[in-house]
Amino acid sequence: MPEPELPQPYDAATASAVGRALHALTALLPALGEGSHELNITADHTDGTEVSADLYVSVEPGSLRVDHSDEEFVQFFMLLTFALDNSVRDAALVATTADAGLRACGWDVRAGWLHPMDTHELHEAVTSCSADDPAPPVAVCHAPELHHPHGPTEERS
Repeated sequence: MPEPELPQPYDAATASAVGRALHALTALLPALGEGSHELNITADHTDGTEVSADLYVSVEPGSLRVDHSDEEFVQFFMLLTFALDNSVRDAALVATTADAGLRACGWDVRAGWLHPMDTHELHEAVTSCSADDPAPPVAVCHAPELHHPHGPTEERS
């Protein structure tokens, strides 16, 4: 008896989301600039559970280093892809950069793209997560607008 094959996600919507995820990362890393960055993506799965993935990257002139295994990178990339495909709810990506201190900026996933998160909302999230942590305080910064390669995906009011 032949083994059953796993479903292959080759439909147009998934392919489009994979492309947006690639574009998002290629827009995000230069926007963050040089330094060591921790990227964290969190989303509410459709069954109500929270899923998240981390990625540590170092950006230097002319080079990029991912400080994770291939499996961990794929997990991060797939969660980003599912978020951009609207397969999960309430997804957000937060980048924490270590330079002279810690600074964080974040993006909400809406309409298939990463949009800068409200800094007040991000500040509340960062301070509530670090209330019991003796780590140095995190400066919350406004996230840069990331160039969307196919133009705006939502109407602005």
